[in-house]
Amino acid sequence: MDAGTLVEIEKIKQLKARYFRLLDTKKWDDWAEVFTPDLNLWVQDVPDVIYTSREEFLAAIVPMLTGAVTTHHGHMPEIDVTGSDTARGVWAMFDYVQLRTPDRSIQLKGFGHYHEEYRKGSDGQWRISLLRLHRLRVDYSRRVRQRSACPPSSVACQ
Repeated sequence: MDAGTLVEIEKIKQLKARYFRLLDTKKWDDWAEVFTPDLNLWVQDVPDVIYTSREEFLAAIVPMLTGAVTTHHGHMPEIDVTGSDTARGVWAMFDYVQLRTPDRSIQLKGFGHYHEEYRKGSDGQWRISLLRLHRLRVDYSRRVRQRSACPPSSVACQ
């Protein structure tokens, strides 16, 4: 492998690092920039849904995750540069997602792999053009929140 290819692989690793950091810190406008406009995305947990654009995907995911606590990790990338402006990769992954509603808290821990394709734009930046998330294992926990019979300010409960 030549030095130029190694540089491009490192740029793709930096792209994926930004993907995780911007997602977990909820920097949605910046996170959008890691994807091509014609993003094609599928997540195994929701097999009937395939997103066919960046805008469609963001419209679905941003409202769901804005109030969530998330931690995403990617490890051991296998990246192949397939052309001057194309590449593909597989990343081992772990994610933790905690969604809260007034009545319950849902937590999941996922373990699996991202299968991705990348395209370099005319600006020289790599972006994710295709993403498939295959979780091998998901651990769920749900907690229903107990509500007190007496609000703290209630005189009747004192």
